[in-house]
Amino acid sequence: MTHHYMNRRVVILGAARQGKALAHYMALHGAHVTLNDAQARERVDLSDLADVAGITTVFGGHPLELLDDCDLLCLSSGVPIDLPIVLEARRRGVALSNDAQIFFEQCPAPIIGITGSAGKTTTTTLIGEMLRRHVAAPGPGSTATVWVGGNIGNPLIRDVELMRSGDFAVMELSSFQLELMTYSPHLACVTNVTPNHLDRHGTMEAYTAAKKHILDFQTANDVRVLCADDAVTRTLAADVRNHVRTIWFSIEQEPAGEGAWLDEGGMLRVRIGALDGAICHRCELQLMGAHNILNVLAAAAVCAVAGVGIDVLRAVAVEFRGVAHRLQMLGEINGARYYDDSIATAPERLMAGLRAFESPVLLLCGGRDKYLPWEDAAALMHARCRHIVLFGEMAPMVAGVLERVAASLGTAPRVQWTIVPHLADAFAFARCIAGTGDVVLLSPGGTSFDEFKDFAERGNAFAALVRTNA
Repeated sequence: MTHHYMNRRVVILGAARQGKALAHYMALHGAHVTLNDAQARERVDLSDLADVAGITTVFGGHPLELLDDCDLLCLSSGVPIDLPIVLEARRRGVALSNDAQIFFEQCPAPIIGITGSAGKTTTTTLIGEMLRRHVAAPGPGSTATVWVGGNIGNPLIRDVELMRSGDFAVMELSSFQLELMTYSPHLACVTNVTPNHLDRHGTMEAYTAAKKHILDFQTANDVRVLCADDAVTRTLAADVRNHVRTIWFSIEQEPAGEGAWLDEGGMLRVRIGALDGAICHRCELQLMGAHNILNVLAAAAVCAVAGVGIDVLRAVAVEFRGVAHRLQMLGEINGARYYDDSIATAPERLMAGLRAFESPVLLLCGGRDKYLPWEDAAALMHARCRHIVLFGEMAPMVAGVLERVAASLGTAPRVQWTIVPHLADAFAFARCIAGTGDVVLLSPGGTSFDEFKDFAERGNAFAALVRTNA
């Protein structure tokens, strides 16, 4: 690995997890680091940088003077690329980067990269579990370490010094990270591309272009794993530059070549390289919903390319209970089951949550809107919900769409809804009307930023309400 950061003047925008990890890495390699955040100093925890020399901090805004003598401007994934300081950096010709790009430059191991509008965290976690089970078995590869992180959990730049060429680096990549990157992973997986983060990217075309960066820089030695059931990922495969090996996963059809799929009898199957067999039946999965079958198939396809055997794929597929805040069963109150799907920050995710249940759902929906289309979600809410409790900033907007869609339904089922101020009020209302056999689902469809720090804090607040009332 080469390090060319000695004495370079690096400005890092965003002092959350990614920004701090990158500041730590850069400072250790001799860079003069300025860590900058628009928040007030007292709102940022810098305890994990207390022992690191060479880091200056600037809080409370993004002054353009930070660019004076700046060699490299690094953006954390929550930082918009149309900030005045970023636009000015482009005008001045200052190089732009981020923690993911720098990790790609320095990582000695082949990188497995996962992106998508939905499913990328569950798929990344499944891949990590399958690979860990694989390397734990006696035999070749058993000395390898599996590193999992990126957009979830641990920013992998923190651990790059410890990695070896035979390890596995499994990295979730967001559209925010990808839009600045000029590297693609050796093994790239795209779960799907549906409208999301249009408040940040502006158009679906710009959002899709950012996602496509995970494939754009692959070479003939690389592999891509794509969803055959998603219209946008199918179009991504039309770019056959460098004849990259393409593997498909699907719940709708058996791929013509290599792939992983759900057969007509409900069996998950994989046919990749020398591996050809059944993983498990869909009823053996503990994960709920068709979208999670796709996630298991995506993970199995990736891991089959990486050399994981069918026994390991099966063991993890049937044992995996899911990731927190993703259709996570919290418990029962008065015979009603409560589920936390706080990760659903877009209408598409909300729809996937609703489709996971056969029985009518008592839905808790709300938060802050991302300027995404809601008509399809509203139609499904009318068809699948027993009652909807709307909360937060976007509650009146969703109520308006539900009203408009209801007028077009004719004799089809339509649902009633109630508007309350906050999540706690939504829970209290749902608890009053929920009874035996009901499903109470927090699947907000919007971000958490009107009331909470992030979707995890929102989900934890909901879980605490369930716990104290169970």
